[in-house]
Amino acid sequence: MADSKRSLLVVEDDPGLQRQYKWNFEDYKVSIVGERKQALNVMENENPAVVTLDLGLPPDPDGTSEGFKTLEQILEKFPGTKVIVASGHGAHESALKAIALGAYDFYQKPVDPDRLGLIVERAFRLYDLEQENLRLSEIRSFSRFEGLITGCPTMYKVCDMIERVAPANVSVLLLGASGTGKELLARAVHDMSDRRNGKFVAINCAAIPENLLESELFGYEKGAFTGAVKQTIGKIELAEGGTLFLDEIGDLQFSLQVKLLRFLQERVIERIGGRKEIPVDVRVVCATHQDLESDIRKGTFREDLFYRLSEITVNIPTLVEREGDAVLLAKAFLIRFNDELKKQIKGFTPDALTAIASYNWPGNVRELENRIKRSVIMCNGKKITSEDLELNIKESEIEVLNLKLVRENADVKAINKALVQSNGNVSRAANVLGISRPTFYGLIKQYDITL
Repeated sequence: MADSKRSLLVVEDDPGLQRQYKWNFEDYKVSIVGERKQALNVMENENPAVVTLDLGLPPDPDGTSEGFKTLEQILEKFPGTKVIVASGHGAHESALKAIALGAYDFYQKPVDPDRLGLIVERAFRLYDLEQENLRLSEIRSFSRFEGLITGCPTMYKVCDMIERVAPANVSVLLLGASGTGKELLARAVHDMSDRRNGKFVAINCAAIPENLLESELFGYEKGAFTGAVKQTIGKIELAEGGTLFLDEIGDLQFSLQVKLLRFLQERVIERIGGRKEIPVDVRVVCATHQDLESDIRKGTFREDLFYRLSEITVNIPTLVEREGDAVLLAKAFLIRFNDELKKQIKGFTPDALTAIASYNWPGNVRELENRIKRSVIMCNGKKITSEDLELNIKESEIEVLNLKLVRENADVKAINKALVQSNGNVSRAANVLGISRPTFYGLIKQYDITL
């Protein structure tokens, strides 16, 4: 079991603190050393993900010079390591210098075991996310989802569904908020289908004025209306043998819904001003951020068209629902914009990463991409800070790092989900959670949850 533990290096020359660290970090595979050479040897042999480093090391135990040398050499040889620096010597100045040199975080002595434990655990989580990002970057060229980066199980399920649906010649409806990557997934459906050698034709139904959209979709004959000086092929016909992507289909006016439904049923079109039926072989993929079933009840969207378009429906999660992906994507965007804008920003400060992970991203991936691009342009330092991001985050929205509160929040969230899934039935909800009914009632009482 010991080999399965995560490796942690503690660099501390005080015997008393060494014993305290050994006890405090018993859940990790801990290596404890008291000077620089030993620390570098452990790094070579064990390559631990996280290091806690006391700056006051021999032969300069009352200063910081030896500690800073150790920090520089560790990061030079192992740049991905998360080094957490500790010192009681000129704490503010030491902290600024350590962060400037690339340290992950800083804490001041005397040591608070609980606080240090949280910092170490957070460092491991960030290291794991970065390693996953590197793994995804390495396989990106082999990925069938060009441009998609995720470490979220929910998105893995979405990708798996797209892979299974793509070869089938059925209509696909992609449901998701703005900025979640609906067009990216629509292209993936096309690229993984038998129509991949045909055209992928996209049209945004919300971006084209109502009086022009019909001619854009179906085309028109010469003389069909004022200004129609030549025959023009529409998007549907243009996509012959390929895929037609109708973005924001929920904004399609009612009169055009009738004409689109006829095309989907008959697979023929008529150009405006024309009388000839033209057969078109095209696959239709649609997307919207709207609740189409609600629109049907309101009478603004045809129910028969909805069923034609939604032979397969794929629900795309928002960025805030993709746990950990905001940080992964931010790092990927930083690499891209560093290259595009000829910048050399080395990463994000801890407070910036906390802000990225805590923000609710109403604009989803598109908003995150724009925010990182702006930060790369405006950043004057080596790393992007929370000030560079300019995210308006309330204190109550910042990621909770108290383990007790994290567990309580997770319990409440799981209980509420179980109650929703079981329609309020306590016995079924307890069964979903894998606990007894009395235990479930105890949790209901403990967290004051209303049934």
